[in-house]
Amino acid sequence: MNWNDTFTAYPLASTQALPNLVLCPLSSWGAITIVGDDKKSYLQGQITSDVVSLEADQSTLGAHCDAKGKMISTFRLFHHNDGYAMFQRTSAIEKELAEIKKYAIFSKVVIEHSSDVFLGVIGQEASKFIADLSGQSQQENRRQVVKMTIGTAVQVSPTRWLLMLSQQNAQQLIAQQDDAILSDESLWDYADVMDAIPRLNQHEQLEHIPQAMNLQALGGISFQKGCYTGQETVARAKYRGINKRALFRLEGECHVELTDNLNLERQVGENWRGAGQINTYYQFSDNKLAVLAVLPNNLDTDTSFRLEAFPDVQLSFSTLPYSLEEQ
Repeated sequence: MNWNDTFTAYPLASTQALPNLVLCPLSSWGAITIVGDDKKSYLQGQITSDVVSLEADQSTLGAHCDAKGKMISTFRLFHHNDGYAMFQRTSAIEKELAEIKKYAIFSKVVIEHSSDVFLGVIGQEASKFIADLSGQSQQENRRQVVKMTIGTAVQVSPTRWLLMLSQQNAQQLIAQQDDAILSDESLWDYADVMDAIPRLNQHEQLEHIPQAMNLQALGGISFQKGCYTGQETVARAKYRGINKRALFRLEGECHVELTDNLNLERQVGENWRGAGQINTYYQFSDNKLAVLAVLPNNLDTDTSFRLEAFPDVQLSFSTLPYSLEEQ
């Protein structure tokens, strides 16, 4: 399916509310699936999430790390078909697949790069749309993960769902839509920025520990489960305070067309110094810019930032939708 034939950018101003119902293809996203008798115990020993306590109607964020606690992937984990799916950036899957399969020969598991595609469902009518697809009312169906004949639906927020389905089912579903706005995946980027949900692209693999992308604040790290790869570093970051970075949201004005892999600089007196890399951004139609970036976690709240490649684009801290205070 050529998504570009159907979906175009939807111009959204910073003062404008989202349409009631938006469908967008997540062509930059994919999934790794895990099935087999040992799927639960195998994943439990690999990732930061508590797989054992994850109910069939729940999803969780998580990370897979190397032995030093540096992330190879961040993902949303949920039950799918007869196993689990790990929804993540497609660019990270090649390396992540090789790493997550490293010890699979010793367990009864099959781990694969899924051929399914993803649709984002966004807006005030998103939950009703999913309820209609599943054949149940919104009152009857309050699960975060809904298994349907066409695929699996996963709730990301009160106004956002993720649909994992075959390419054929995706094509049929899109062809049936009359009321929904069909947008490219930039509105999914917008929603991730507003919700401050991190992602890990290929160029960011093995750069950060999970706390540097706020996974502890988003329920993506279990500090009660047993051992997993990289646990020592992740635990030390919590109990000894060794983590020095966090994911922040910045906002400002931007009158240029941006590209990927953008670096930030912060102002120190009259000089500018490297600060970090943009994780995700959304450029509004009225030239406002909102970004997520991993930055030092001890900066003053009035620190000024600018894009290294576009020095005229200046940014400042914006409020996160959740707290980074340790519980």
